[in-house]
Amino acid sequence: MRVFVTAGEASGDKLGAALMDGLRQLVPDVQFRGIGGERMTALGLDSLFPMDEISIMGIGEILKEYRHLKARIRETAEAILTEKPDVVVTIDLPEFSLRVARLVKAKSPEIKIIHYVAPTVWAWRPGRADKMRGLVDKVLALLPFEPDYMQRAGIACDFVGHPVVMDPVASAEEAEAFRAGHGITGEMALLLPGSRRSEISRLLPIFQEVAERLSHERPGLKLVIPAASNVAETVKAQVAAWPRTIPVTVLDPREDTSGCMKRAAFRAADVALAASGTVSLELAAVGTPMVIAYDMSWLSRQIIGRMLLVDTVTLVNLVSETREVPEFIGKNCKPSEIAKAVQQVLDAPGGQRSAMDVTMQRLGRGGEEPGLRSARAVLELIA
Repeated sequence: MRVFVTAGEASGDKLGAALMDGLRQLVPDVQFRGIGGERMTALGLDSLFPMDEISIMGIGEILKEYRHLKARIRETAEAILTEKPDVVVTIDLPEFSLRVARLVKAKSPEIKIIHYVAPTVWAWRPGRADKMRGLVDKVLALLPFEPDYMQRAGIACDFVGHPVVMDPVASAEEAEAFRAGHGITGEMALLLPGSRRSEISRLLPIFQEVAERLSHERPGLKLVIPAASNVAETVKAQVAAWPRTIPVTVLDPREDTSGCMKRAAFRAADVALAASGTVSLELAAVGTPMVIAYDMSWLSRQIIGRMLLVDTVTLVNLVSETREVPEFIGKNCKPSEIAKAVQQVLDAPGGQRSAMDVTMQRLGRGGEEPGLRSARAVLELIA
């Protein structure tokens, strides 16, 4: 069995690895080709090119890199058409994935295509579901309320759970060891500016201003940045220029021989300031209260702001059907307001606990591994 699978960012690499592992358990001789990161290549993926070349978010950013993206889209589609795999699984990045699917279906409509991660039609641009009809044969959804939206558009969709519910969690002892190893005796906050290059360039300067304010208001607060491996050098270079008055430590995953440093940091933290995205679920999985902040280009702000259908983009808020996690998106992504919210969460973190528990339960905690569930959904289609 030959599977072509594509991912373009850290969260997609994680989903792809879980799916690959599940497929290998059910079909031991499966072969993989496509695009992926460290997790997927470690499981045997032969990657066409580094996945961060297509890891671009925001309308303005995509337009800037359009020529390069278009070439990679064409290259990926040609590889699929040449290899004619049993199934193609495109993970997230609809701007890339659906363009690849369109080229493939135009020439070989018999090739089965699954899109993993339903588009956020419940948040904005609901017409995207209709546009996927005919391009993909099935959608795999991470959130329990998503299949209804896709099925209404005439597209088969399975809720397969979210891999975050299976993530190993650091013990209290490991968290304490992390604090001791970094000389942290008081409050600790995580700064999580994202895993895309475009996110780092836009969010890290904002997070720096927040860090300066927090350091002034709470002198004992220690700041830790667990950098994603693909942007670790960029993060370290930018943070090196921060004022010495900011007590910040950057964790480089490439230097983590045990593989548990990030998990321990997540468990050890009292609060996190994070970019919008899957990381909010990772924090919820370990019970770390959070504040969400995200900004984008002016063009993206104008377009997306007019199309949003929901009053929150934070996954914990959406899945738990609460609004416990404060968020600052677009024009509201102001350092002064973000810093105030972080302090408020530090002073009164209890309100987020139940919302995080409900979120994990609804995402499948305690059930079958999402990787296996997604693998079964793939096999059902090609059977």
